[in-house]
Amino acid sequence: MATRHQGTSREKRALDAYIALMRASEAVTARTHGHLAGAKLTIGQFGALEALHHLGPLRATVLARKLLRSPGNMTTVLDNLERSGLVRRTREEGDRRCTKVSITARGAALIREIFPRHVQLLAGDISVLTAAEQDELKRLCRKLGRGA
Repeated sequence: MATRHQGTSREKRALDAYIALMRASEAVTARTHGHLAGAKLTIGQFGALEALHHLGPLRATVLARKLLRSPGNMTTVLDNLERSGLVRRTREEGDRRCTKVSITARGAALIREIFPRHVQLLAGDISVLTAAEQDELKRLCRKLGRGA
């Protein structure tokens, strides 16, 4: 759906591109993350488990930045993961204000179980683009993410 904004051609083009980007992102997200409901995980919880599984223990603030989450939202995500026994939070010895988050054995087992399916779904979804188009999409997204 194109914008109905009556601005300049520059504004219309930017809005149309943004709408297309967001629609594509939402559609891919819905298709590739639908399987998480079976594991009783939200997208945020899955992201946290995946990051901890692949990167190892992280400070909660670092994890929030990596996942583009607010500190308050990250606290809620971690509260729920901890309640389910999937992560553990500990205070750092040198600075008790800092909390380190690590994945538990149960959390690692869960992410090892569901991550391959996630990758399979994502690869299938993205396969509508050629390899060159996927590389170009990645390049353009990075450029857009970095901003002006």
